[in-house]
This record gives sequence, C-alpha cells and structure tokens, in this order.
Amino acid sequence: MTEETPGFEEKSDVPSGATPEDAAQAASPSTEEGAAPAGDAAKTEDPTAGLTAQLDQLRTALNERTTDLQRLQAEYQNYRRRVERDRVTVKEIAVAQLLTELLPVLDDIGRAREHGELVGGFKSVAESLETTAAKMGLQQFGKEGEPFDPTIHEALMHSYAPDVTETTCVAILQPGYRIGERTIRPARVAVAEPQPGATPKSEDSEESADKKDSEQ
Repeated sequence: MTEETPGFEEKSDVPSGATPEDAAQAASPSTEEGAAPAGDAAKTEDPTAGLTAQLDQLRTALNERTTDLQRLQAEYQNYRRRVERDRVTVKEIAVAQLLTELLPVLDDIGRAREHGELVGGFKSVAESLETTAAKMGLQQFGKEGEPFDPTIHEALMHSYAPDVTETTCVAILQPGYRIGERTIRPARVAVAEPQPGATPKSEDSEESADKKDSEQ
C-alpha cells in the first residue's frame, strides 16, 4: 500500500491530452528564447562602431561650418576694403570740388601779387588761404621754359622761335593745379615751336666748331 503525502500534488508542464511531440517541445528550451541572447551579443560585440560614425558626422558638420565661417570672414574683409576705398574716393572728390571752386580766388591772389597789390591785411588773408589749400593737397605747377606736355598744359597762344629745339612753354597765362596725381586744371600757356627750316643751335655750334677746326 502506497503512502501519499498530504497537500502535495505533482503537476506536469504537459497539458492533459497532449501528444508525445508536444511533450518534447515543452521539455526542450524555446528556440526563440535561446536565440535572443545571441542577437544581443552580436549587437554589442563592437560598441565603438556607433561612436565612430557619430564622430565622422560631427567632423563633417564642423568642416562645413568652418568653411562657411571662412567665407563669411572673406566677404566681410572685402566689404570693409570696399567701404574704405569708397570713403577715400568720396573724400577726394569733395576736396577736389571745394578746391576747384577756390581756383578763381587763387588766380586773383596771384594777379594781385604780380601787380604789387598784395599788402596789409589782404596779404595775410591771402597767404593763409594758400597755406590751407596746400595742406589739403593742392599743388601748383607750370613754369616758363619747360617742354609742352598736352596732358598737363593747355596751349592758348602759339608762335615760332629760333632759340627753341622743341615745343616749349614760353609764358604761363594761368598756373595749373593738381591734387596728388589728379590734375584739376591744366596750366594755360603760350607755346613756341622751332622756326620752320631753322637749324637748331646745337647743330650750329657743331658746324662752327668744325669750320674753325678746318680753318686751323
């Protein structure tokens, strides 16, 4: 006679009425449950791969932002240079316009000086005006005896002279003025050209010297 332990009943994982195949499947571990750890291991076997990809993305983004910043800096520098150049140009134009308006006054001062009328308080004011104009960059040019240059001279009178070897300024009717390299008014002059058919003095001198040598 078999004794049974009170309150203990052994339970089977196999449901009632199951076939032997079902019992075998219940006894063996689940394929999906066993495969899951293998997949997780595959995902975590190279933990730096994701970080490397993120680092490459950050480097690419940094290079793009650096290129954008360099382009903006270059554009800003070009803008500053253009603004500075325009500012200087506008200033030069304004100064040139002002001094151009003063040229008739300077001409009157020059004529008064030639006639000995620049005296007293008028002389002091005139000299102060000329000094101020010079500080602003105004330069006077044009002298008797210099070669005629059509880029800076304006010929108002023309004649021939036997004592010149090239077209020469023989009289300054109005001085010219410039600011730096910019001419704001050419010098108005009277010019003389060599006499047609005349022998230049240098050749005359050589012929005379040769004649004297031959006579000796």
